[in-house]
Amino acid sequence: MNIVCLDMEGVLTPEIWVEFARESGISELNRTTRDEPDYDKLMAWRIGVLKEHGMGIKEIQAVIARIDPLPGAKKFLDALRKETQVIIVSDTFEEFAQPLMEKLGWPCIFCNNLVITPEGEITGHKMRCAETKLTTVKALQKMGFDTIAAGDSYNDLGMIQASKAGFLFRSTEEIKAAHPDIPALEEYSELLTAIEGAL
Repeated sequence: MNIVCLDMEGVLTPEIWVEFARESGISELNRTTRDEPDYDKLMAWRIGVLKEHGMGIKEIQAVIARIDPLPGAKKFLDALRKETQVIIVSDTFEEFAQPLMEKLGWPCIFCNNLVITPEGEITGHKMRCAETKLTTVKALQKMGFDTIAAGDSYNDLGMIQASKAGFLFRSTEEIKAAHPDIPALEEYSELLTAIEGAL
């Protein structure tokens, strides 16, 4: 049995932190997993920047409420879910993802949690497990699933490389150049066709 594991941000939705950086004017928050492979390091830095600017969960959720999925993402996801099971495997947080999952038709998502004070200050993050994406794919494989994975960033490479088929989607030139063995696609129609071929 097959199961498809998709990254969320950059594949189905805009990068939440980039959108927040644009709306808040805090340009340093443009840094994402495309730029920094160490997710814990990236999150600690982001939380420090938020604290420095006096921003918390309320301000971020207000931005998220205005974000729509990428053009064509829901149609792609709907078509894919008619053919096979799909899990969104993301390093984002439940506190961020809910409004976007509603706009995508409530697909299954495995993600993480933020540590938030009663006043709304973000003080930390809790990952479900170490190497969340790779660990998820390996666990699914132990359960008898053949996994197919797609993502755009450094933190997607583990699940892509461990799967029976994997794809980079709208990734950076640097990541594509460093991993020429992974098919790199730019359009949802291409990704759907590639996944169908792997099924």
